[in-house]
Amino acid sequence: MKIESLRLRNYKVFRDVTISDIPDFGVFVGANGTGKSTLFDVFGFLHDCLVGNVRQALDKRGRFREVLSRGADEDRIAIEVQYRMEIAGTLRLVSYQLEIGDDAGGPVVEREVLRYKRGRYGKPYHFLDFHRGSGYAINNEEDFNRPDEELERETQQLNSPDMLALKGLGQFERFKAANAFRKLIEGWHVSDFHINAARGRKEAFGESEHLSETGDNLPRVALYLYEQHRDVFDRVMQRMRRRVPGVSTIEPLRMDDGYLTLRFGDGAFRTPFLDRYVSDGTIKMLAYLVLLHDPRPHPLLCVEEPENQLYPRLMAELAEEFRDYARRGGQVMVSTHSPDFLNACEIDEVLWLVKQNGHTTVKRAKHDPQLAAYMADGDQMGYLWKQGFFEGADPR
Repeated sequence: MKIESLRLRNYKVFRDVTISDIPDFGVFVGANGTGKSTLFDVFGFLHDCLVGNVRQALDKRGRFREVLSRGADEDRIAIEVQYRMEIAGTLRLVSYQLEIGDDAGGPVVEREVLRYKRGRYGKPYHFLDFHRGSGYAINNEEDFNRPDEELERETQQLNSPDMLALKGLGQFERFKAANAFRKLIEGWHVSDFHINAARGRKEAFGESEHLSETGDNLPRVALYLYEQHRDVFDRVMQRMRRRVPGVSTIEPLRMDDGYLTLRFGDGAFRTPFLDRYVSDGTIKMLAYLVLLHDPRPHPLLCVEEPENQLYPRLMAELAEEFRDYARRGGQVMVSTHSPDFLNACEIDEVLWLVKQNGHTTVKRAKHDPQLAAYMADGDQMGYLWKQGFFEGADPR
């Protein structure tokens, strides 16, 4: 399933923004404070709403008033995600709409709707529709031979008005679209990688199949790849040897006390080093390779400024690996301040954020005639950005 568009209303700096035709590999640039982190946080916010509830997700971000856009003309935050999924053998455009308000008792879900067209014509049909904890879902949505009036509505009352209906009803297979979208959100990975969290001894028990958002389970995931997907681990090692001078081997090591750590071999030395003695860039490159060679890619991967702590000449290869991850089925969104990373990007992959009067808009590089002309003549995106051709996003 691929996210095709995202509309935000009154979500921090995004007063009313629609991003359409989102590419499989999307690269976002913009000056500091324009909202790149906020854009990725939207996906984290939806994930937090699903795992917990809306109140908890807002509390994590400073509560409702801190998330609501400054000067908003209504006390309501709205997020709409459109994505394509196969239903009854046909790819259909599905829309998920979430509106959040605030009253004396705290945040409430004012409206939650999941809809798509049953046929080629007509309006999208609401297969899930809730307001403040009450609503309905259609439980025979794939029976396209029946007219709308014969669809079976199942009325439900949620435990709380700050809970997503998607969280509960999405557990059931008979609510096809809701179930699929719940799985999609649960699989999103919004990276918040911390090098210090990835270093050192780790308990041998816990999540090991996917790298966590902070990277604190890196030794466990490396061990999982070494034992269960040796071909993937060997491929990661080949790239590490090519990109990090001196690294000859990496061994997930079980220590005498039962904890795990990583041991790095350097061809110039007889004794391997523990991970606490290697550079930040080495740890980060290993973490990215483990993330990007995941045997089961996340449906959405968001990474901020991957260039930090890494040598500039590595950016082209890293960009290609993000692109390859998207080809394998995981949609990728990256923010960057690196001209070297941008130089490895195509014009239809690049978007930039512009902040005016306190609110942000999003522009597409492919829609700018001047940028399109320069790229057609063989120029590169990073050089054009550095020279100030991205109006409102001048890095100088």
